Order: sequence, then structure tokens, then C-alpha cells
Amino acid sequence: QVQLVESGGGSVQAGGSLRITCVASGATVRNLYMGWFRQAPGKEREGIAAIDRSGGSAAYAESVKGRFTISKNNAKNTVSLEMNSLTPEETGIYYCAAEWRGGDWYARSLDKEAYEFWGQGTQVTVSS
Repeated sequence: QVQLVESGGGSVQAGGSLRITCVASGATVRNLYMGWFRQAPGKEREGIAAIDRSGGSAAYAESVKGRFTISKNNAKNTVSLEMNSLTPEETGIYYCAAEWRGGDWYARSLDKEAYEFWGQGTQVTVSS
């Protein structure tokens, strides 16, 4: 079974930066398609960023392009999300997700229904 554990969440002032990390066990991140999703109170979980198995291709929600960067560290078996210029609207629980499937990865890379494995989430709070 693939297990995912997020860390690095916390409180940050608007305009600040934060880096969250997901550690995988039961599989190597090189063999997984992975993504980051955010769920705000009372709202649906939405895709923020995703990365392919090799780490050579990434996808981002339009709202975070140019500000967030997703990356893999194969030596540590982790995937991270570097978040810059954060806004209060981006407060929420951030979840790490993973799946094995190939095919047209990009088309559904930010679709929560495409992912099989999920972490417990880490809280990110952006204050004004």
C-alpha cells in the first residue's frame, strides 16, 4: 500500500512563502504521478499542481502559475510544493495525492478523481 504523509504546513502572512512536502512509502515517487490539492472550509477539493513520474513535466492551476513550483526529490522519496506570494484565499488543507496510471496524464492531472492514494493533509493558514 502506498502511504503519503504531508508536512511543512503552518501560518504565514499574506505575500509570504511556504514549502510543503510529501513523503511517500510503499513506492518510489519516480514510479508515481503525484499532485497537490487544496480544500477550503465548505468548498470542494481542487487541484493545485501535479507532476509526472520522472518529474520532467508539471501542471498547474491557472491561479497559481508563476507563483507555485512542484518538484520531486528522488533521493528523499518526496514531492514538494513551493508556494510564493500567498493570499488569504489560499488558506486550506493541502493534500498530497498519487496514482500509478499512464496514458494521457496531463488531461486529468488536476482531477481529484484520477488519484488513488491520499495523505492526511496539512493545514496552511494565510493571514492578512
